Amino acid sequence: PGPFPGLCPGWSPRAVPARGRKARQDPIAKSKAVRVKLPPPVDPEELLVVRERYRQHRLVLSALRAEFRAEMLQRKREERLAAEGSVEQLEEHRRLMAWNNEENARQQARREERLRKEEEEQKRKKLEISEKQARKMEAFLEEKEKEVLQLQEEAKNFITPENLEARIEECLDNPRNYNFAIDKDGRIVKRTVLS
Repeated sequence: PGPFPGLCPGWSPRAVPARGRKARQDPIAKSKAVRVKLPPPVDPEELLVVRERYRQHRLVLSALRAEFRAEMLQRKREERLAAEGSVEQLEEHRRLMAWNNEENARQQARREERLRKEEEEQKRKKLEISEKQARKMEAFLEEKEKEVLQLQEEAKNFITPENLEARIEECLDNPRNYNFAIDKDGRIVKRTVLS
């Protein structure tokens, strides 16, 4: 047997172990032959969130790279201009950048003025609307007050338990005939005689 006979009696360096990885050419195991591998389920909402985050990450990285690239190009340009001794071009560039900054400040002031005017206009419109609503509410309250007064005036003619007998007597003394026909113009055409 082997060099260490007491430890592993059946082992020798020439013998290949029976257990271990399967060779490429070996067939699929019988227990795995009918198994269909399905990918793990993915939550669609989580997938949308992950994709959106990756998209934002790529956008941020590309913006940073572009910023660094522009900065490096600017440095190289300035070094090249300084090496060439083109002080006039550098001075003109600085002058143009100063003009650009002044123009940006002027546009910013105009924008702020426009926004302030728009805000004042919105406040004025809101005030007008609130005043209009207050006038409408006052007119509505006045109209309702008139209706209440009119109802109170009409309530004097209502039939109550106290004046019920007198009203019945009055109706019996003065009979009215509501059985009549009218034409399209609203005139009474035919009326039946009270019996």
